[in-house]
Amino acid sequence: MISPMPRTALLCPPTFFDVIDSKNPYMSRETSIDHAKAHLQWEFLRRSLEQSGVKVETIDPVAGLEDMVFAANQVFVGTRSTLGKFIVPSRMRFPSRQREVPHYVAWFRQHGYRVIDLDFGDDYLEGHGDLIWHPDFSRVYAGYGFRTTRGAVEKFAVAMQAMGVPVIPLQLVSEHCYHLDTCFCPLNTESVLIYPGAFSAESLTELRKFWPRVHDLTQDEVAQFMGNGIVAGGNYLTPHCTPHLEQILAQEGLKPLLIDTSEFEKSGGSCFCMKAMIE
Repeated sequence: MISPMPRTALLCPPTFFDVIDSKNPYMSRETSIDHAKAHLQWEFLRRSLEQSGVKVETIDPVAGLEDMVFAANQVFVGTRSTLGKFIVPSRMRFPSRQREVPHYVAWFRQHGYRVIDLDFGDDYLEGHGDLIWHPDFSRVYAGYGFRTTRGAVEKFAVAMQAMGVPVIPLQLVSEHCYHLDTCFCPLNTESVLIYPGAFSAESLTELRKFWPRVHDLTQDEVAQFMGNGIVAGGNYLTPHCTPHLEQILAQEGLKPLLIDTSEFEKSGGSCFCMKAMIE
């Protein structure tokens, strides 16, 4: 039997974190990172996860891989009764991030995960940045358009269908929502936070079919990464919170737990981006 929510998170310390180029609209080559502050923010995220009932595992950071701290992207993690625990390695769009993938694959292999390698050809797939499980693990929502390509989603969907898992493609159309995890966050099996402006009209209609309650974030809220939160232990870990979001969370029985991620937001990421939930 599959548990309703995974209770272990994999994190990577920000030892070599930096912003050295521009991969999304939040990043600038002129950005300066306060490394001491970044370490404190990462440690607070780690402690907050643990205090919310999540066990934290870590992977060793690697020099020269400044984005490795964003542990959501390098693999897709799953568990099926017929297969056991497995990963699908990503094919990242940027060469600097492609070099992160083998290190994550090695970690998961050492921890007993089966590796399902897919031939993506010229397509790209960016792990849980764009692939998000429904909380009951009945389906996967797959964002595409900026980092992940539609072709990669189709290839991934074939592999998942063989395991009995449907994949729901969702086209992203706002460059500030370059990953699905910036604008789509399940709160429980019946409700989800989204930013409607991130999706094509067809995809917006499609995703609403699967959720009894769809809560819309504003453009300002999603720009502050409020849709990039983590649900754990009755808390919603988020870098910011408005009265509007607080009201939504209260309706869903959650409390906001503020996590300062300002240094990581300079690279276009926040709470969700910095962990991979594993079984």
